[in-house]
Parts: sequence; C-alpha cells; structure tokens
Amino acid sequence: MATLNTTKPAPFGAIATFRAIHALENAKNGFVAWNANRKTYKQLSALTSRELEDIGLSRMDVENMNTGFFGY
Repeated sequence: MATLNTTKPAPFGAIATFRAIHALENAKNGFVAWNANRKTYKQLSALTSRELEDIGLSRMDVENMNTGFFGY
C-alpha cells in the first residue's frame, strides 16, 4: 500500500519572517502596555491623597506602580 505525503516544507525564509513579525508584534504590545501604565500612573499621581482615599488607594499604592521600564 502506498502512502501519500501531503505536507510541504515551508518556503525559504517563511519561518524567519514569521519570527520577525512575531517579535515586532511583541514589541508593539509591550509598548502599548507600558504607555497605558505610564498614563495611569501620571493620572493617579495628579490626584490628592483625599481623592486617592476615595477610590481605595493610598499614595504608596501609586508609588508602587512606579517600577519597571524607565521607572514607569
């Protein structure tokens, strides 16, 4: 009985292209998340201690957000 091989190898450079696109997507997603965290930190830092207390946060909670990439 004969078998039929229906799989084909990937075209030359397809895997490298896929990995490059995947790396760019990861970089973009990382930047978007970093920017969202940075904006949130800036907005919370602008609030007074009383306003932070109203939403259940303290000044220390906001300062603990200030870690990671470039201090944001």
